[in-house]
Amino acid sequence: MIVTIDGPAGSGKTSAARGLAARLGFEVLDTGAMYRAVAVAALREGVRVDDEAALAELLTRVRIEMPPGHVVLNGQDVSLAIRTPEVSQAASRVASMRVVRRFLVDLQRAIAAGRNMVCEGRDQGTVVFADAACKFFLEAKRDERARRRLAEIHDRGSKHVTFEEVLAQQEERDRRDASRDLAPMVAAPDAKVIDTTDMTPDEVLDQLEREVRRCLPV
Repeated sequence: MIVTIDGPAGSGKTSAARGLAARLGFEVLDTGAMYRAVAVAALREGVRVDDEAALAELLTRVRIEMPPGHVVLNGQDVSLAIRTPEVSQAASRVASMRVVRRFLVDLQRAIAAGRNMVCEGRDQGTVVFADAACKFFLEAKRDERARRRLAEIHDRGSKHVTFEEVLAQQEERDRRDASRDLAPMVAAPDAKVIDTTDMTPDEVLDQLEREVRRCLPV
């Protein structure tokens, strides 16, 4: 069974996916982390994130593995490296490249095949697993999302980053993700949309779990 959770940065989808998977005994797939891993590879090798041909060549040398709680790029754990603001912006750009999306969509489907999995990202319910049994789209007010994102960045030690910087980057990424021609970030027609602005993490999880258990085969 596949459960999809889509939504913008700061909506709570990553923590919700992990928590829901734990409650259900499912595995979790953070697909956004996979785009970030490609962005890390591009930045490290000086490949322009809007150069489709160069990215296609780069992908022939990219190996991404997703062990529980980690992201491994070509044998190196990049779980922390993928979370910088620079990588966030680069990831949004590579995500608009057709060659990258094709590469990662195929990989995501291969990883999830035959497994009970909660898959989170921006196009899981609309493109990657359009026939998923249960779909969600999480959202929250823009200032709340920026505050959550800033707290994460500060927790990782980047104390110099300001709220205004995070908000500006968030607005740019939201615009890019929602307006791109290829797999734009939108709620699937059959997804349940949940505004997490005023909800605690446990309240979000309770609602998700109730909905998923209704979808479970008897």
